[in-house]
Amino acid sequence: MRWLVGWSSTTAGAAGTGSAGAVGYDGETLQPVGSQLLWGDPDPLWAVGDWRPDEVRVVHADPEHRIAVLGICGATDEELRRGLFTARGGAVRHLTTWPGSYTAVVQAGRRITVCGDLAGARPVFHTPWNGGTAYATAALPLADLVEANLDFTHLAALLAAPDVPAALRDTTPYDGVRRVPPGHALVLRAGAREIAGYEPVASLAVAAPPADPDRAVDAVRDALVEAVRTRLAAPRHVPDLDPGPVPGMGPAERRAARGMPVPGVGADLSGGPASGTLALLAAGLPGRPGTLLGHRTGAGERLLAVTFNDLAVPGREAELERAAALAAGPRLHHVVVTGGQETLPYADLDGPLTDEPGPCLVQAARHRARFAAGSADHFTGHGARQVLDAHPARLADLLMDRRRRHLVRPVAALARADGSVFVPARVYGAARRLARTPYRAGLEALAERLMRRRFDEPQGAADASLAALSWAGPGPAARWLTGEALAEVSVLLQAEADRSGTGVQRPGDYRARAALARHAADLRVLEQAAEIRSQRLHAPFLDNQVVRACRDLPEALRVRPGARAAVLRTVLEGAGVTGLPAGWGAPSHAPTVAAARAGLRAAADPLLDLFATPLLADAGLVEARVVRAALRGGAAGEPLPLDGLADLVSLELWLRRLLARRGTCWTGTPSRSRAVPSGIQPRRGALAPGV
Repeated sequence: MRWLVGWSSTTAGAAGTGSAGAVGYDGETLQPVGSQLLWGDPDPLWAVGDWRPDEVRVVHADPEHRIAVLGICGATDEELRRGLFTARGGAVRHLTTWPGSYTAVVQAGRRITVCGDLAGARPVFHTPWNGGTAYATAALPLADLVEANLDFTHLAALLAAPDVPAALRDTTPYDGVRRVPPGHALVLRAGAREIAGYEPVASLAVAAPPADPDRAVDAVRDALVEAVRTRLAAPRHVPDLDPGPVPGMGPAERRAARGMPVPGVGADLSGGPASGTLALLAAGLPGRPGTLLGHRTGAGERLLAVTFNDLAVPGREAELERAAALAAGPRLHHVVVTGGQETLPYADLDGPLTDEPGPCLVQAARHRARFAAGSADHFTGHGARQVLDAHPARLADLLMDRRRRHLVRPVAALARADGSVFVPARVYGAARRLARTPYRAGLEALAERLMRRRFDEPQGAADASLAALSWAGPGPAARWLTGEALAEVSVLLQAEADRSGTGVQRPGDYRARAALARHAADLRVLEQAAEIRSQRLHAPFLDNQVVRACRDLPEALRVRPGARAAVLRTVLEGAGVTGLPAGWGAPSHAPTVAAARAGLRAAADPLLDLFATPLLADAGLVEARVVRAALRGGAAGEPLPLDGLADLVSLELWLRRLLARRGTCWTGTPSRSRAVPSGIQPRRGALAPGV
């Protein structure tokens, strides 16, 4: 893991007089373990973890004005300096408009500004500490610093309504540690904190002027090409040197056995449009896109394209053929990684502790097998679906803007998929109800559903779209929570509804932003759970400028069937890439459900042992016998929401790893000074106080 951490004290002398942090226990300096100091007291900032030299830049205007940028940023030092001068007056948004994925921290006297990103892949956290405010890009170091206990209300909301921002609010799994919402910045003035949004808010009363589809797609192309080019322009990195020969192994076998990536740049190539677009852009842009010569890869300057072939669950033959056709170019070196029973979901329940829980923990070994064959800098197509596709609730946005004719194509596609002539009327009626339903009423309806335990599993694409035509819906794991946990979340939603007023924003845009934030948070967990030493995963679709360009796409263009593939095809054609294989952009029917069910069957006994005495039951969130029955039913093929089981298992695994850890993220504190110092005390039969 890599993060930055610092604090802002109320007075210049409150945090100590040295340049490396406050004074901790027994006179020892309080500072993060394994850190490098970027600037010192009274408001110090550290970079922690295995940052590359080019990923950490600090530009000074004078001793009291400086900017630190951590990550991949396409701005030059002169551009950073100009951005620092502008930020001294309080402007923030321009700090987030450079290409790449990064976190910017500006210090102007005693005012500190920390910018989060639009998607939520690079979040910012904060907590009160020592009379001021401590902040970081990871929640666990702050939890260690203040010895935070678990926030059981947040954990209950994470299972009951993971896609509802009103349920999760700005909380984290650690009590007292808060998250800065996507699209906002944390502003600290001598310890006092403020959350400031830097994106303009669309009006609810007036429809946005119609955007030109061609110009909008061109903007997506320019932003995506610039995001890829920025990463190609960064210095190339070679993983740690080979420590020595192993009898019977060549260099490539030693590298694979030790989990070391190939030097240079590579990309996923699943056969889908998102990963294919990034691989073709990276291979086709001028320069040296791929692996470095002279490092025993045999690939020269070709881009390393990695395709995962699941031998345990068939059904991806068409995608594999498309991936092979895409990789036939002279600038691509294609590698197919095969996986059997050992890469099924739930096959490997051991892994590192991540900053937060996420449903991807049950598939970490599956992803790690693919990443281990990748390059030191590896492109992934994560986030393309969330930033380009139209959430079903956007149909209500079209009705609010009086653009009914644009509903014809998506509704007709749903009717063909469902095979029912009644689908158009049902979808139109649901979209019309949502367009006329206030946000507050939507939250109250979800609170009522949770209280009365009304959970209906949608059958087919049409039912799933109808279920999504609402302001908020229960999560797939909600049906297995205890009545106390559901009541707790229901009361929370009622309180949020009372504070919300009459409206927030358009329902489709609201649901799309919530889905993007959840996906970005899960990708962040995946990067930590499946981390390969010396490797960086890149998701250009989640860059600020790409997200902005995608948000400007007209809704009428988004809702067309196959819109994502059409936009990416145009992006490639604009970049000079043509001759895509037949079936490009065809809907993916990858057997993810079959893989999840096969993994449940194979790991049934370890999972039942995991929930023999679960920590989730001690927390009052589930009953062990109920979850065990659900696991048996899922393995036997009963029609249960498998995503909900993944949520339960992942959260249980994360809790066990958190409580089993030793040590802390800080020096200068006793060994007991860490998150959840007293473990989980059995908690049953009562709502949390203050909810």
